[in-house]
Amino acid sequence: MIKAVIFDMDGLMIDSERVTFECYQEILKPMNLTMDETFYKTLLGKPIKGIYERFYSTYGQDFPIESVIKDVHALMAKRFETEGVPVKKGLLVLLNYLKENGYKTIVATSSNRDRVDTILAQAHITQYFDDSICGDEVTHGKPHPEVFLKSCEKLGVKTDEAIVLEDSEAGIQAASSAGIKVICIPDMKYPTEEYANKTYKILDSLDEVINELN
Repeated sequence: MIKAVIFDMDGLMIDSERVTFECYQEILKPMNLTMDETFYKTLLGKPIKGIYERFYSTYGQDFPIESVIKDVHALMAKRFETEGVPVKKGLLVLLNYLKENGYKTIVATSSNRDRVDTILAQAHITQYFDDSICGDEVTHGKPHPEVFLKSCEKLGVKTDEAIVLEDSEAGIQAASSAGIKVICIPDMKYPTEEYANKTYKILDSLDEVINELN
């Protein structure tokens, strides 16, 4: 019996991947550099070390990756503040259903605590979650299972009493390695067959999750 639902944040609840991609393009433009969607998709779900490696191999070892990421996050934060945080289709329907039916909920994300708290507040969804665990609170990022195992510990549920909602291949792998059933709602990148085979279901939108809980 499913007692808890574990949510990824970026690309799953928040329609942030497209915004991130556009911000990278904007920050790189004054540097006379470009980024295409194919390259950006290779970054999705990767831990920060993996992201650094992708940038260095493509743009050179002297690429100022830390300052670029900082500038991208600042630009995203400005857009979210001025334009609002774009939430994914079906999110509020699902969150209301979970709250009304007594499910435990937690956000498990690679983003750091400050960013997570700010985005959840701006999206007006903080109150729907019992807890959250962030990238700066774990030793190993996704695809390592640590963040999902700790989520179950925080909520006081067994791994077979939880279900993970993810959009990325790294997240799918992390949930699979943790022994937790995972539903994928793809964002910019549909999982390859290798990862699709590790999912319980692949759905088009978050509100479809409700039928999988009954």
